[in-house]
Amino acid sequence: MEWLELLNKALDYVEDNLDGEIEYGKAAQLACCSTYHFQRMFSYIAGVPLSEYIRRRRLTHAAFDLQGGHKVMDVALRYGYDSPTAFNRAFQQVHGISPSAAQKEGTALKAYPRISFKITIQGAAEMEYRIVTKDSFRVVGAKALLEKDVEESLQVVPQLWQQIAQNGQMSQLISMMNQEPVGVLGVSACMDDLEKWEYYIAVASDGEVPDGMAEYRVPACTWAVFSGQGTNPHAIQDLQRRIITEWLPTSDYEYANAPDIEVYLDANPTNTKFEVWLPITKRN
Repeated sequence: MEWLELLNKALDYVEDNLDGEIEYGKAAQLACCSTYHFQRMFSYIAGVPLSEYIRRRRLTHAAFDLQGGHKVMDVALRYGYDSPTAFNRAFQQVHGISPSAAQKEGTALKAYPRISFKITIQGAAEMEYRIVTKDSFRVVGAKALLEKDVEESLQVVPQLWQQIAQNGQMSQLISMMNQEPVGVLGVSACMDDLEKWEYYIAVASDGEVPDGMAEYRVPACTWAVFSGQGTNPHAIQDLQRRIITEWLPTSDYEYANAPDIEVYLDANPTNTKFEVWLPITKRN
């Protein structure tokens, strides 16, 4: 399947550059998606963040080199560590021993093999979705800047939700809601053509922008909209994982250049109703 072939080409690029610079954007281009979406897909499919996978693979190769007689400092520099201290700490986290100890014959080490993407048959649990094509629309809300590394950004988003719950902005947002989609929106504006990645907790509204808030115009796009219900954040994360690992690979669609959107339909903390809006375009 072409979708899997593209992902595996991106992995080929990662493997070919373990001893050099790995550009997430280059890997994403090979997978024909944005840098943000590639990182998310990788994490959901592989079960480990892209950054952690690269770290484990590099330190696996580092162990091979050390046992082959290479000097510790040379190996450290080869795999991107500027100091022996940083390399020693990272190596011990993976292998449980120091790099110098790894040079001794008979030492037990750990190896993290290269992964490859394949289709597997999952359970037959249904997924409820609809396809929605929508013109550009405006949202108003609280904004946070995100790092280009998705794992680092995951620390920022919960902090923003906590902040607006405590400072009263959530109630203010709900009172402004007067356009579709109706609900409190989590908008990940993380396209490669944007200078900065941004995350909004917002509502669709044509009202004035309150002090301390910002507006953003969501571009026209087609979305696959999936419905879910449960305790968050686990329920929505599980739905997002199933969308990427089960629905997207077997559909006729791929990621489009538009934001991911989460729509929270009620405030029930133990059984929230929500939707996941996945930007899509037909595969060529």
